[in-house]
Amino acid sequence: MRHIARLVFIWVTVFRFGLDELALSSFRQRWVRRFVSVLTFGRRLSAPRGERLRLGLETLGPIFVKFGQVLSTRRDLLPADIAEELAKLQDRVPPFPEDQARAAVERAFGRPIDAIFSSFDAAPVASASIAQVHFAVLKSGREVAVKVLRPGMLAAIDDDIALMRQLARWVERLFVDGKRLKPRQVVAEFDNYLHDELDLVREAANASQLRRNMQGLGLVMVPEMVWELCTPNVIVMERMDGVPISHVQRLRDAGVDIPKLARDGVTIFFTQVFRDGFFHADMHPGNIQVSIAPGTFGRYVSLDFGIVGTLTQVDKDYLAQNFIAFFHRDYKRVAELHVESGWVPPMTRIDELEGAIRAVCEPQFDRPLKDISLGQVLLRLFQTSRRFNVEIQPQLVLLQKTLLNVEGLGRDLDPDLDLWSTAKPFLERWMDEQVGWAGLMLQLEKEAPRYVHLLPQLPRLIHAALLPPPASQQHALEALLAEQRRTNRLLSGVILAAIGFVVALIVIQVVLRLR
Repeated sequence: MRHIARLVFIWVTVFRFGLDELALSSFRQRWVRRFVSVLTFGRRLSAPRGERLRLGLETLGPIFVKFGQVLSTRRDLLPADIAEELAKLQDRVPPFPEDQARAAVERAFGRPIDAIFSSFDAAPVASASIAQVHFAVLKSGREVAVKVLRPGMLAAIDDDIALMRQLARWVERLFVDGKRLKPRQVVAEFDNYLHDELDLVREAANASQLRRNMQGLGLVMVPEMVWELCTPNVIVMERMDGVPISHVQRLRDAGVDIPKLARDGVTIFFTQVFRDGFFHADMHPGNIQVSIAPGTFGRYVSLDFGIVGTLTQVDKDYLAQNFIAFFHRDYKRVAELHVESGWVPPMTRIDELEGAIRAVCEPQFDRPLKDISLGQVLLRLFQTSRRFNVEIQPQLVLLQKTLLNVEGLGRDLDPDLDLWSTAKPFLERWMDEQVGWAGLMLQLEKEAPRYVHLLPQLPRLIHAALLPPPASQQHALEALLAEQRRTNRLLSGVILAAIGFVVALIVIQVVLRLR
């Protein structure tokens, strides 16, 4: 009954703000549009459509707000009026009252707020769909930011996720592409990420990990957590000051090199994805700022780490090989990788898939972002994927979302950014480190400490492997297989000797470096 009530609320909101007009404007069946127009006869909608869409999403709650946030980064796919309104969802979601925020802080720490902070700003500096942020000053004089979870979030998200699960089942049953799109797996992934975002201690841990990973890059700053003041509902972190990345003219006036800033954003993203396999997965403009302070001028400032993505080594290798193949326009290799990974059925003809991918991607090379119609590219890729039964990979949903965010940021900063040439050297260097000689030496050095203690045992192990078994264990059947066993033992000895030789070389190399 709770789900039915929520579904009714959604439909009431849709009709109240006239969102049905947006949804059905390009619907194929005209009779559906006519039927809805009869039901809504006499309805008056005075507000602009973009404002109505934003207000409708805010009314529907945090999951729908996040959907609007993702849409707002794709100005190439949206009319200007709608994109401008959805951009307000980034950090201008209506805040919850000050007394609720103060009560949440005192409840989390078990003491009055004045006992923790010498000052606490009542007005939030940012208000998002999951939490809001207040500036404060600790008793020690350190300036901090206090992030407070919105009250009642868990119950609201659980209800919406349960409804989305039911809708996903209907999609699988009623639509031709339902099973291929894996809607239930996608909802499950979304469920995990949203619940992770509700645990602010997990967000603090994510920020700490990203801070360590990015420390040597010198391109991005991540706030330091005040761990003694971090709880599941409230966390306290270093205060970061910067200009929102969407304020491009203000950054230009401050002297920031905008084209370099765009290139640095690409470098940060690919470093997090391919070097670390741990990336900021909520990179909309509300979470990204740029420092204009003298000591850190021009660096990115990352905020809000509730959603991060992780990739396994297999995922990274597969994606990197795909990127490299695309950059070299090796569409046959792209098609082969799709088959090898199981994304398409094994009986798929490589030449047909290669031709389809070439037709979609070839026109896009050597063109700046401003000249690429990504809407057409996405449409063609979808048509191609449906033709070849390409399966959606739920574990890569966050990466796909973040790619859209990064591309949207790049377009806003520098429409002439050549994404291909910016990313290609990085990926080629990364691939060399992974599968080239440098990668081999690096992996051997990592494994050397595990095998150092085996080196003294290698002669004994090789000797034991080459010895024949005791006569008492001989059997008539074993006599028939004696030759095969001797061959296997010999091969084992040779392999162990080779491994020992390589490990010995690595250990010697490590020792020489230490000296």
